[in-house]
Amino acid sequence: MKMRQIPFQPYWTVFFLLALNLTLTPLKAAEHEEMLIVTSFYPIYIATVNVAGGIPDVAVKNLTKPFTGCLHDYQMTPAEMVELSRAAVFIVNGGGMESFLDKVVKQLPKLKILEASAGIEFIKNNADGEPNAHVWVSPTLAQKQVATIAAKLAELDPGNAAAYQRNAAAYSTKLEALRTKMHEALQSLPVRQIITFHEAFPYFAREFDLEIVAVIEREPGSEPSARELAATIETVRKTKVKALFAEPQYPAKCADTIARETGATVYTLDPGVSGPLTPNAYLTIMEKNLLELCRALKPPKAEIPAKTR
Repeated sequence: MKMRQIPFQPYWTVFFLLALNLTLTPLKAAEHEEMLIVTSFYPIYIATVNVAGGIPDVAVKNLTKPFTGCLHDYQMTPAEMVELSRAAVFIVNGGGMESFLDKVVKQLPKLKILEASAGIEFIKNNADGEPNAHVWVSPTLAQKQVATIAAKLAELDPGNAAAYQRNAAAYSTKLEALRTKMHEALQSLPVRQIITFHEAFPYFAREFDLEIVAVIEREPGSEPSARELAATIETVRKTKVKALFAEPQYPAKCADTIARETGATVYTLDPGVSGPLTPNAYLTIMEKNLLELCRALKPPKAEIPAKTR
């Protein structure tokens, strides 16, 4: 049987070229596709942008608003889930900080999740025995988180492994200088006892050998009952603690009452859960904390360390 030959028409050429273009275009785009790293909230973003910032074809975005604060009971929006679906990796603090993580795992089972606090032993909250996840407030543990982020990103993206490690080493040097400066300034404080408004500072207190004798509001926004407030006032009177540390992110409505009843003074201690999205933000926040602690706990005529950098 003789097969009929179809003449090669120009429109076949056009069709062939279009098909070839549709086949090759995604491959070509994939070669230059930007790797999207999404972070859960502010302190993890600051750590990650110091590790991955400035690397070609790598972008770092923060999932929640930079002024959200801690993620206790945070509810993700549909838009945030869409953002996460585009990510190559989702970097979280861990330790229960991201209460929505189970939902993310369920809806995006293929999403790679990196816990920056992996390998860190958590302090348990006295109130409920749950792990306290505020590890980044300690400069030493912040360094560990940076090292973990760099190591995991190097595994995930080996082509940029050297860049991640180089960036992490440079930032770790800054964190080490900060840590050393704070230890030198705070080690001779004549007063070691403080009262905080939330459970954000146990790692910070342990780092600098401070004693938190009372926590006024266990959770942000949950004001103490009249009985709890009276007990705190009694604690302040007995211990003669003169420094109460509120946080800039949350109103401390009962601070004036405690100060008025005890003669204590309210100062500000920032856990670093909000602020500008700039690489040196954590360093700046901790410098301010150092100055505030020296102002609150040192004798009036003692020298307060000058700001560095």
